[in-house]
Amino acid sequence: MDGEDQTRSGADLVVAGAGLIGLSCALEAARSGLEVVVVDAGAGERASEVAAGMIAPVGEASWGEEALLGAALDSAARWPGFAERLEEETGEPVGYRRCGALHVGLDRDETAELRRMHDLHGELGLESEWLTAGACRKLEPGLGTDAAGGYVAAGEAEVDPRRVLAVLRIACRRAGAAIREGVVAGVRDDGSGRVAGIELADGSRIDSERVLLATGVRLGELAAAGTAPIRPVKGEVVRLRARPGEEPCERIIASERVYVVPRANGEVVVGATVEDRGFDTRVTAGGVHELLREAYRAVPEIAELELTGFAAGLRPTTPDNAPVIGRAGPEGLLVAGGHHRNGVLLAPFTAAAIGAMLQDEPVPEAVAALAPGRFAASGVAS
Repeated sequence: MDGEDQTRSGADLVVAGAGLIGLSCALEAARSGLEVVVVDAGAGERASEVAAGMIAPVGEASWGEEALLGAALDSAARWPGFAERLEEETGEPVGYRRCGALHVGLDRDETAELRRMHDLHGELGLESEWLTAGACRKLEPGLGTDAAGGYVAAGEAEVDPRRVLAVLRIACRRAGAAIREGVVAGVRDDGSGRVAGIELADGSRIDSERVLLATGVRLGELAAAGTAPIRPVKGEVVRLRARPGEEPCERIIASERVYVVPRANGEVVVGATVEDRGFDTRVTAGGVHELLREAYRAVPEIAELELTGFAAGLRPTTPDNAPVIGRAGPEGLLVAGGHHRNGVLLAPFTAAAIGAMLQDEPVPEAVAALAPGRFAASGVAS
């Protein structure tokens, strides 16, 4: 970090959190001319460091989550322009790739469930096509013999979140935002119901009349009671590498228990377990075994790939699996978190929403259903 980043003590906006959500929102604010300071607590529990990077609104659609789907579709449509502008501003490649996704059932029950999901897509007007087992294998010859049918969502995409994080940091600094190391201990107010800034764990303060909390799984500890009831949901991933010309698949391949995400550079990400384990970020032998076993069932060629690493992260998750985006607590406080499995997908949408709120401009239509107050109104505690 440079000296200027470390010593700045005031700003128009303080962003607590330097993950994909925090940096995207900080960049949007800095572009509008605000003086922005981002407080970065380090990689630690940052979900962006571990996420596979699927931009897959169709594959993530589920019953009773229409509000989340509206935001997901909006954000997926923003991603090409979001990536292009980042590349223009920094000269660095983002690596956004619209590769499509093939969801396959590996037994009769899984296939029946996928058929139900495909029927839901039809009800919701989503783009997906049902394929027989033979058609699935024609599309992806590397599929295993257990594949009994599935659907293809041609519009799904992928991006490496670690790469996006690096480019966002460059873009933020070029737009004038400062990035400072530190852990936010609390939000300060001026005694009359307005935000006055933040206090850091080392006792220092940053003065500001506006604060955005984007601290992932720690958001609930800083936000007003009831506005962000977030729990950590653990996920483990395995990273593999294919030799040029030996990629196991062209599209994202997903089954009920695993997904396989190929990158243009030869990396293949296999994820992701789902466990309520509190703040446990240990990589377990059982988790890695489960991922590799299920990935092998779907795409046997992954057994020939080089094993390059594995990691565990914590998804910040709300009771309804949808994020909290909006104003909360004292005047001048905003929150953006609880994105669960969709932080990468929803980054452009969240940045646009927060940017509009900061400028008192109209927000995307889907934001209304994601207001933090929905939990306080229902009596859900933080």
